[in-house]
Amino acid sequence: MARSVLCTGLGVLQLGRKTALLSGARFYSQSESEPLTVKQQSDGIRRIILNNPKKRNALSLSMLKSLRENILADVDSEDVRVIILSAKGPVFSSGHDLKELTSAQGGEYHTKVFHTCSEVMTLIQDIPVPVIAMVNGVATAAGCQLVASCDIAVVTEKSTFATPGVSVGLFCSTPAVAIGRAVPRKVAMEMLFTGTPISAHDALLHGLVSKVVPEERLEEETLSIAQRICQASRPVVALGKATFQRQMAQGRDAAYATASKVMVDNLALRDGQEGIRAFIEKRKPVWNHKAEKAHD
Repeated sequence: MARSVLCTGLGVLQLGRKTALLSGARFYSQSESEPLTVKQQSDGIRRIILNNPKKRNALSLSMLKSLRENILADVDSEDVRVIILSAKGPVFSSGHDLKELTSAQGGEYHTKVFHTCSEVMTLIQDIPVPVIAMVNGVATAAGCQLVASCDIAVVTEKSTFATPGVSVGLFCSTPAVAIGRAVPRKVAMEMLFTGTPISAHDALLHGLVSKVVPEERLEEETLSIAQRICQASRPVVALGKATFQRQMAQGRDAAYATASKVMVDNLALRDGQEGIRAFIEKRKPVWNHKAEKAHD
């Protein structure tokens, strides 16, 4: 099994008329010259591309570390408003690399794999900017978990989703954490017990994804959502995302108490007051994208 090596890779990618910094993540396979993930950034939108199609974009330990690095890089910068996560090739991600999960690797290594995977999945939900999955193909096991962990998922009609671990003797217990919070319990259990894939339209019906589009419109629809997010105030979006995640884990009364306090905190933000003034004055708001207070 190929080990990973640490490298640095910086280049320039031409995006239309704009030039964006392209940073290949530092993790490469010894058998490949291409980085495992590719990071691009332009106009507030960061794009992270899983870039190991020959191995079905498997979430090996190296791939997970590369993904984590690309997510965290300057994530608190005002230049990052939204992240789009996509993949090269016909498979979004096939989940964990089973070659890393044999007895030869040992329990300590296995623990590291699942700890890192859980860290990446929770990171997606904890960072201050929305993360959109752009899926055009198969997402299975931890790959399906990755889609379920994203804030928004736009997928093509040919995309499918499955948790087939039970078929190879490894129940998808960690994918079940994200999937069980995205779809109804009985739908999740059928997916987990049978491993049977569900279609994009069934995934939409059950709440695993946000939107199903024709393949030729995937890029356009995903970028449209990302651009609309970029038009909002960054600290307002960050506050809203964090609050949504927190209140969803609470009972009704506690959730209302949390959300009510945050509404007051939101009003105290300079951008919060700017938005209200702009509405009253019938003009477009001018955000400063800083978490500055207008009043105590």
